[in-house]
Amino acid sequence: MTAKENVHLHEIHKFGSLAERWWDTQGEFKTLHDINPLRLRFIRDHAYIDGRRIVDVGCGGGILTEGLAKNAAKVLGIDLSQELIDIADLHSLESGIKAEYRKISAEALAQEQPESFDHVTCMEMLEHVPDPLSIVYACAQLVKPGGMVFFSTLNRKPKAYLLAIVAAEHMLKMVPKGTHDFKTFIKPSELSQWARYAGLELVSLCGIEYNPFNKRFSLGKDIDVNYLAAFRRPE
Repeated sequence: MTAKENVHLHEIHKFGSLAERWWDTQGEFKTLHDINPLRLRFIRDHAYIDGRRIVDVGCGGGILTEGLAKNAAKVLGIDLSQELIDIADLHSLESGIKAEYRKISAEALAQEQPESFDHVTCMEMLEHVPDPLSIVYACAQLVKPGGMVFFSTLNRKPKAYLLAIVAAEHMLKMVPKGTHDFKTFIKPSELSQWARYAGLELVSLCGIEYNPFNKRFSLGKDIDVNYLAAFRRPE
């Protein structure tokens, strides 16, 4: 890994050190498992993925990557943590769900394979890198004209600080402490502007809402905390 790569080393070590627990549906990453069906629904609502080639940028241990593969997509998951790539590969072998994984940055893959993917996903990653705009540009370069690019991240609003950090990390312990840094949260207006600079058109924004009473997540109109965004690269 070079110093020029768009990555916080402490973030790689933080998530890599938890790699062996990535697929524990009741462990530290339970929230990722719980919201994965919603992410897949949002993607399928905006893109035809059967047989399509998709790259999952910042794939982690492969939760979304395998979900896409189960829905008949041809998926490449990329990440800069070798520990997570190894776990993703191992789980793919164990589950029998065919997915490909590589340790490579989005920027490097965009130089290597521009306009090579029907769709691109990048979930819960932008807030963990030094230069999120660079990731947005790389995703725009990776997708074919006419293809869709999907992001999810956290809104930089006081409500997001209270719910995603104070409540989720410290009170409810839904995610490990230190998972998020409020300063790195991204407003939808910022993400939309970056995407526009990269040549992408906004198609849809959707919130991921949590009900503490039934402990369930759902898609909704409230984008003040977690939100999903769908963009299209024009033909």
